[in-house]
Amino acid sequence: MDTNAKRALVVGLGVSGMASALRLHQAGWRVVICEKAPERRRGGYFIALFGTGISAARRLGIALPNRLSDDIRSYNVDRAGRRLRSLSFTEAVPGEALPVVRGDIEDGAFNALPADVEIRYSAPPLAIRQDADGVDVDFGGGTERFGLVVGADGLRSTVRRLAFGPDEGRVHRLGYMIAACELPGPVPGYRVKDGVILAEEGRSAWVFPFADRPPTVLFNYRTADPDAEFGRPPIETLREVFGPEAPGATLGWLLDRFGEAPDHLFDTAEQIRMDTWHRGRVVLLGDSAWCPTLYSGMGAATGLAGADLLGTMLERHPGDIGRALRAWEAKLRPFVEFHQGSGMDMRRLFLPADRTEMRVRKAMNRVMATSVGRALLSRVHHRSRSNVMKTVDIVQA
Repeated sequence: MDTNAKRALVVGLGVSGMASALRLHQAGWRVVICEKAPERRRGGYFIALFGTGISAARRLGIALPNRLSDDIRSYNVDRAGRRLRSLSFTEAVPGEALPVVRGDIEDGAFNALPADVEIRYSAPPLAIRQDADGVDVDFGGGTERFGLVVGADGLRSTVRRLAFGPDEGRVHRLGYMIAACELPGPVPGYRVKDGVILAEEGRSAWVFPFADRPPTVLFNYRTADPDAEFGRPPIETLREVFGPEAPGATLGWLLDRFGEAPDHLFDTAEQIRMDTWHRGRVVLLGDSAWCPTLYSGMGAATGLAGADLLGTMLERHPGDIGRALRAWEAKLRPFVEFHQGSGMDMRRLFLPADRTEMRVRKAMNRVMATSVGRALLSRVHHRSRSNVMKTVDIVQA
């Protein structure tokens, strides 16, 4: 009997990787997680975790904090300090949903990992070779054999490159940059539970509030050449992008805090588009496989749900990994591709790209400034197919 037949390697210690490890362990696999970084990440930017992700997290045993409050408010603001009420989190999202930071999900998943799940840091795979019976993976210290390899190592996946070949034609840059960090406290002049939205043509700044912790900020801007954005410190780029006009008190404070932040995100908005997410006994999951983008609001949720469904299909088809992976992808792909498409539509919410989108946004801001307008838009928003699809329990569907 091959003792490695139910030994799985999960590459990546993020949300998708730990969720995969949890579900594979539930399904009876012996799991090793390898992570290229020397330690686990902390913190992270705002995530709205919708019903799809919450259902999966519960089955996986991932405990999540409740950072939600009915007293959270949001405001559209300008550089002069004028403010208008906007839709709050509870008004804008459908059904059950939680505002969290990425670190909340990662902490919950890490704490749920059983003691016999082995974690290796500074240990990326160097080569992957497979046959009908297993996968040989080279590490710095030698070669090991596994019955399944899960690539959950993010947008710039090493597993994708080693097992599926070069990335040409798979990584699609969308022409937008994102920058985010945690703030040390509330924006001056606002409560800790207040969200702030400053949206201008081709650029925006969003402050996402929580009930019980300081907010986070997300900057977005349009660019014709994403590669050129990495040639200098991100704060210098952001100050130029939001110039030459004077920033005003609120935007100026946000830029200053980003420049001082000990940790931040600065990256391009991209999607991964592949004809297949599995090859033999190697499967990609989460941002490695699809990356619906931050704008979709479904990156963490599709990672959690994809991991949950993977374990379910392996249980339904014991001893037949090929059939399990085909069934997994056939059920998951339409759901993920829908959210990839809706992510591009949602980009308009975060960032008006041109004058027309800016005019539409200004009109919407005037409607949202009234309680009647907010109630009407909330009902419309909740009933949209995009929001309804955020609540689907893909394993039970």
